[in-house]
Amino acid sequence: MEKIQVNNISLAYEKWGSGAPLMLIHGYPLDHTIWNDVANLLKDDFTLILPDLRGFGQSTTVETAYTMSDMADDLAGLLDHLGIEKTAIAGHSMGGYVALAFAKKYPQRVSGLGLVASQAAADKPEGKAGRYQTAAEVANKGAGVVAKGMTPKLSADAKVQEFVRPLMERQTPSAVIGALKAMAERENLLSHLSSASFPVVIIHGDADILIPIDRAREMKNALPSAQLVELQGIGHMPMMEAAGKTADGLRLLVK
Repeated sequence: MEKIQVNNISLAYEKWGSGAPLMLIHGYPLDHTIWNDVANLLKDDFTLILPDLRGFGQSTTVETAYTMSDMADDLAGLLDHLGIEKTAIAGHSMGGYVALAFAKKYPQRVSGLGLVASQAAADKPEGKAGRYQTAAEVANKGAGVVAKGMTPKLSADAKVQEFVRPLMERQTPSAVIGALKAMAERENLLSHLSSASFPVVIIHGDADILIPIDRAREMKNALPSAQLVELQGIGHMPMMEAAGKTADGLRLLVK
């Protein structure tokens, strides 16, 4: 992986393929490798940028609190480094929150927005409290507590579970805690999404336990021009459970 220094962190990324730029942002608490299957399908169509968000994978983080907007700033710095002024950007789960924050702050740099198993609404009070409780557990017991609880919720597919559990266990407590707190404090961007002037594609499995498909339909209702790709029998990891259909959906960002 290549690395750059930006916003007091070391940000790691891979760059694949050729064509129009498309940045793929991983979800919590994972890294860029969840996109490998989709990237292999898209590398002849796009120049793919696959970052590890701050603290995850091979990227470092800071010990102070940060926000989704701060994580979006990291990605803007990466695009500056690569000399890319404008890109399509697609995020999975928390990566979708970062993509939405990026689209709000840097709309002139967005040619299309993909939201994969994500949502635009903020946490409800009970969800916010749950994130802080989990952060406290991680501080006491390490990232393994998240891996144990999340693995069966991410996907019912045994092969996907075998991939994601050790990946989650490798993440540092500081990254997991920082991300949890940033997600808990994120803005409700549903109304902002409704004013999007670029193509929006929403990809969501109807068997998603973590973010119900109703959240995807809510975004579609807020922005009728968005294209909603519903995947039957697919859970929270469409890019691994249904790589071909996910890749086809992301291709709609440039059609």
